[in-house]
Amino acid sequence: TVGEDECRAWTVPVHTRAVEAAGVIHSDLEKHFIRAETIRWNQLLEAASEANARAKGTLRLEGKDYVVQDGDVLHIRHSG
Repeated sequence: TVGEDECRAWTVPVHTRAVEAAGVIHSDLEKHFIRAETIRWNQLLEAASEANARAKGTLRLEGKDYVVQDGDVLHIRHSG
């Protein structure tokens, strides 16, 4: 999670689906999960921002069954 005064990495077990990873952060994120915007950490670093990554086409939209990979950065879209 990232905010004005906090940046936190969340760890999940191997083979965790995106919807389950969202639930590790907060149960409402899992309950109201829509999609996960996903990018590898090194691609985000290279792009310098989510906006640049989106413009370059390296930010992917993944569904709830996507299996989170080591090094993924997820932006959880939800309806809650």
